[in-house]
Amino acid sequence: MPTSRITRKTRETDIDLTLELDGRGQVEIDTGIPFLDHMLHLFAAHGYFDLKIKALGDLEVDEHHTVEDIGICLGQAFREALQARPAVRRFGHALVPMDEALALVAVDLCNRPFLHFEVNFLPGGAGLDPQMVKEFWRAVSLNGGMSLHIQVPHGENTHHIMEAIFKAAGRALDAATQPEPRAQGTPSTKGLL
Repeated sequence: MPTSRITRKTRETDIDLTLELDGRGQVEIDTGIPFLDHMLHLFAAHGYFDLKIKALGDLEVDEHHTVEDIGICLGQAFREALQARPAVRRFGHALVPMDEALALVAVDLCNRPFLHFEVNFLPGGAGLDPQMVKEFWRAVSLNGGMSLHIQVPHGENTHHIMEAIFKAAGRALDAATQPEPRAQGTPSTKGLL
């Protein structure tokens, strides 16, 4: 069954994360950052992943360590869960509007980590420093071994932009992690990802 549990304990964070690829979008999330909890809930709901996260971090310093380390754990969880499912579709993409904002996310589960992040946030907050969104997805892509492209061609409201990104990422990863019944083994002409 494509499930994984990742724990990470450093001097800055203590994280316990469980991911079920074939879920129903059920979540139990407590990161200490309510807006991040909201975004991760949207991600799991739109990707139909069951996701449990309990994170303690040095939020008295700032949110950077907590956000990045959760991204590290989520990327590792995808990589580990996919070991139980070698024949996947591999590629996924989603185009998601959220009012005036539009997000495009494309992913390749290729074991060649890369992040292209083309998002211009306008001044104004949303409960999470917009720079942390890029740091989160960079950590996911590096630790998940995925090529991840995130673009927002237009949007004004920071909350809407972030929400569109997390929803689109959930849908794109759901598509990429689906079993490919026609494939015989690794989805690559090289025979190895």
